[in-house]
Amino acid sequence: MFEVLFIGLSLTSVLLLIALGLSITYGAMGVINMAHGELVMIGAYTAVLAGIHLGFNIFLSLPLAFVVAALVGLLIERVVIRRLYGRIIDTLLATWGVAIILQQLIRLEFGLTFFGISIEGLGPGLQNMRVPTFMMEPFDLMGLSIQPYRTFILCVTILLTALTWYLVYRTAIGVQVRAIMRNPQMAAACGIDVRRVSALTFAYGSGLAGVAGVLLAGFRTVMPDMGATVVVDGFLVVVVGGVGSLLGTILSSALLGQINGIVSVFSNDIIARAVVFGVVIAIILWRPRGLFSFKSR
Repeated sequence: MFEVLFIGLSLTSVLLLIALGLSITYGAMGVINMAHGELVMIGAYTAVLAGIHLGFNIFLSLPLAFVVAALVGLLIERVVIRRLYGRIIDTLLATWGVAIILQQLIRLEFGLTFFGISIEGLGPGLQNMRVPTFMMEPFDLMGLSIQPYRTFILCVTILLTALTWYLVYRTAIGVQVRAIMRNPQMAAACGIDVRRVSALTFAYGSGLAGVAGVLLAGFRTVMPDMGATVVVDGFLVVVVGGVGSLLGTILSSALLGQINGIVSVFSNDIIARAVVFGVVIAIILWRPRGLFSFKSR
């Protein structure tokens, strides 16, 4: 039973990183970013390419993927989203289009296939990220079988969650982000550069997605559409936890991740997803604003 809970905990960790980016992005900017899953995919491909062409291991790939995904996210915000603030449906459709473009660019190897150029580790083929051997061999601790890689995932998630909490609640930029979450017009009237803070927030959330992609690539196949399913799970976590609530995001990812992990072990993945969706529907009917949404004043 411990192994089942541990597997669910590692899935929860990756889901939490994805949902954290979505939560602070939607909470601060009111943007439904349908391309968030593709930022996860970009992080995974960054790790694969860095391993093949630069000889990077997973420890070096994590910060690289964060930077690459953050820069791509910043570019999306500057070119597309900045012109659509306050228009939720338009941002949803625009970012969905961006997601499709990013997927096709990977399939076409950034368009280089038209010139007969092929990049190893990129393209429509299925890829895998190399994980160090010592991280794949389980060891016993007090009679319990511990999986090093899943433990590593948990540690990285705890570290980044603590960093996110510190940035949001203990820094000047975090105060500005929370002010924008509550009332962007009033925040702007108080002298906060809403566009600059929103851009940095979007970039940080994108970077977290990139890190999640690297961790996900350690036990899943890397392919162009790998982010399409995980972004749905991320949105479920945000909706259940409450938009903009860091605590809600953490607890809801733990709840949904453990339910998915436990049910999938005792039945299969299809039934597990059905159960998760059923739980989400029940929670939405009970608390439409999420478990830990901000109280209006």
